[in-house]
Amino acid sequence: MDPPEWTGRDDGPGPEHLRWHRAVRPLPAADRPGTALIGFASDEGVRRNKGRTGAVEGPAALRRALAPLALHAPAVLYDAGDVRVDDGDLESGQAELGRTVAAAMNDGHFPVVLGGGHEVAWASYLGLDSGLGADRTRTLGVLNLDAHFDLRQEAVPTSGTGFLQIAENEQARGRPFRYAVAGISETGNSRVLFDRADRLGVRYLTDTECSPAALESVLDFVREFVASVDDVYLTLDLDVLPAWVAPGVSAPAAMGVAPEVVQAVIDTVAASGRLALFDVAELNPALDIDGRTARVAARMIDRVVTRRNAQ
Repeated sequence: MDPPEWTGRDDGPGPEHLRWHRAVRPLPAADRPGTALIGFASDEGVRRNKGRTGAVEGPAALRRALAPLALHAPAVLYDAGDVRVDDGDLESGQAELGRTVAAAMNDGHFPVVLGGGHEVAWASYLGLDSGLGADRTRTLGVLNLDAHFDLRQEAVPTSGTGFLQIAENEQARGRPFRYAVAGISETGNSRVLFDRADRLGVRYLTDTECSPAALESVLDFVREFVASVDDVYLTLDLDVLPAWVAPGVSAPAAMGVAPEVVQAVIDTVAASGRLALFDVAELNPALDIDGRTARVAARMIDRVVTRRNAQ
């Protein structure tokens, strides 16, 4: 769980030369609220979902991609290290990540979770639910940038069941399930998943409805959803991006959503004042080409942190 050492190019002292690797400190050394990076080193959910494993190495690759990025505004950044899923015990790992996220939130930090397969969704939600308070009355909305609904019904949790688990937990507590997805691939989701989404009242846009030409329509969709809730959990599954932009994922997208559109959505949510947690899922470094998936993911994380800090 100890955070790794951050290294990178050092251009000189002073804020004008600041890069991520010089700004990040271990979370135990925190002396004021900031952004807490928490790794979730897991691909057990992907394995159970019969996907291509390798996302367990995602957090390390994301840190390497973040380290050299220049910071153009002061940022308080901490690293809590990784929660690792070992020996196939996904459920224990998810519970541990939930506790780590909740603890960070209770100390006033904004959690950014570095996955890991999209089984991180249930774990992030556990932490967020606890961090917001077990008797919370504030409304929670889940906004997923993803080619898939991840509403599968399986005997055990997988990377494809997380949002159904959230739906069932919210409903069991008498809370409405507020879930929106942008980037859905029609050919990547069976009819039963579309029907389940409809029954659960899920709002969604397909990848073809998220073209750059339709950007204002996409942002209207996002703004309306964000305005309908008090707190937002934003999750980025990197397989929402086109395969030529993000090849390092378990299920590369044949079409996907352009990074400019994804970035605009992220900027909008980060600047809303309602973002409570952000996570990134499905980076598989073993399948990446020239680190391009990790680099685009790092840019998105940087956008969340800097835009949220600027609000």
